[in-house]
Amino acid sequence: MKLDRSEITGQPTPSVAPLSNLSTVLPMSPEGSTPPPKRASHQPTRFNRDLSWQVATNLLISFKYAATGISYAFQTQRNFRIHVVIGSVAIALGIFLQVGFVEISIITLTIGAVLTMELLNTALESVVDLTVQQSYHDLAKIAKDCAAGAVLISAIVAIAVAGCLLLPPLFTWVQSIL
Repeated sequence: MKLDRSEITGQPTPSVAPLSNLSTVLPMSPEGSTPPPKRASHQPTRFNRDLSWQVATNLLISFKYAATGISYAFQTQRNFRIHVVIGSVAIALGIFLQVGFVEISIITLTIGAVLTMELLNTALESVVDLTVQQSYHDLAKIAKDCAAGAVLISAIVAIAVAGCLLLPPLFTWVQSIL
C-alpha cells in the first residue's frame, strides 16, 4: 500500500518539476555574481540524470544511478582516484607476494571501506554546497570537516591493515633476493 503525503500530513502534495540541467551548474566567484573563468584543461562533467530525482523503478536503473555516482566521483574527485590507485597497488602487491586469500580479502574490504567513505564525503559535500549556496556557514564547515576526517581515519586504518598484512611478506621477499 502506497501512502500519499497528503494522507499522512493532511497537506496537499507539492508538485515537483524535474531539474533538467544540473550538470551545467558552475561554482561562483568569491563575489558571488559570476562563474569563475574556465580553466583550459578542465572540461565540465555532464551527466544526463533528468529523472534522477524520482525513485528508480527497477533494479537495473538503480545500478545505473550507482555507476553514475561512482563515475562522477572518479572523474571529479582527485582523492577518490588516489585511493583507487593505492588500493589497486596494495591488491597487486598482495597477489605478487602470494599472501593468502583471507589477507587479500581483508585488504579489499578495507579499500572498499575507504572508497565508500570517499563517496559519502562527496555526497555530503554536494548536499552542503547545495544547501548553503556559495555562502559560508559554520555548520557547513563542521559537516564537511567531519566527513573529510572520516575519510582520513578510514584511509589511515586501511594503510595500517595493509601494512600489517603486506610488510612481513615484503621483507621476506626482499631478504630472499639480497
